[in-house]
Amino acid sequence: MQIEVSIIIPSYNSASALEKNLPYLLENRKQLTGGVVEVIIVDDGSDDKNATKVISEKNNCTYLRLERNLGKGAAVRAGMIAANGKYRIFTDADIPYQIENISAFVSALRNNEGDMVVGDRTLNKSTYFEEISFLRKYGSKFFAFIVGSVISGKRYDTQCGLKGFKANVANDLFKVSKINGFALDVELFYIAKRRAYTIKCLPVQLRSTDGNSVSVFKQAIKMSFDLPKIIFYHFRIKS
Repeated sequence: MQIEVSIIIPSYNSASALEKNLPYLLENRKQLTGGVVEVIIVDDGSDDKNATKVISEKNNCTYLRLERNLGKGAAVRAGMIAANGKYRIFTDADIPYQIENISAFVSALRNNEGDMVVGDRTLNKSTYFEEISFLRKYGSKFFAFIVGSVISGKRYDTQCGLKGFKANVANDLFKVSKINGFALDVELFYIAKRRAYTIKCLPVQLRSTDGNSVSVFKQAIKMSFDLPKIIFYHFRIKS
């Protein structure tokens, strides 16, 4: 049976977030499409005594495991390459955004509104920045400004944890991507722009803050070291 939508969720020691939030996604996935939806949990080398695997199997999700912790980028890449859906979406283990947002992504991809559909927390109908701390808000916006100036040529919200792709676009982008950390998101924009893929931005509404333990400033510092690598790796890519 043809799989319509693949949802990829990278997880590193996030068993508790999955256990709490995965049921919301699974109970509401019928809203996404009339077809089959597969959920792929990619365990990024967690040292959780197989807790992530147990939760994945309990919820009838496809489980993949990286033998060691490589980073969010590596986990998302593995899931995207293994996926079978016509439309492929990745999000975080705490399922941070409303099911209606994921449904809107699928609809936009199906209606050819974009080759790549991304959440933008700065759009008027988004609620993310209204519900998080001052430091997290401005740390995210500052990084978006730097990335827009250096990489994409436009101020995209690269780090929003919800992105979707048509299958052929996902296969193309992820087979040439090289960044293993959080800067994978930035790399995807860079390659997509070089490939002349269309990018559609949609508002998102926050439903969970379980994943907010990640330090924006620490990750921004790490990602800043990856930005030159992105240009170095891909400067010869042709559109």
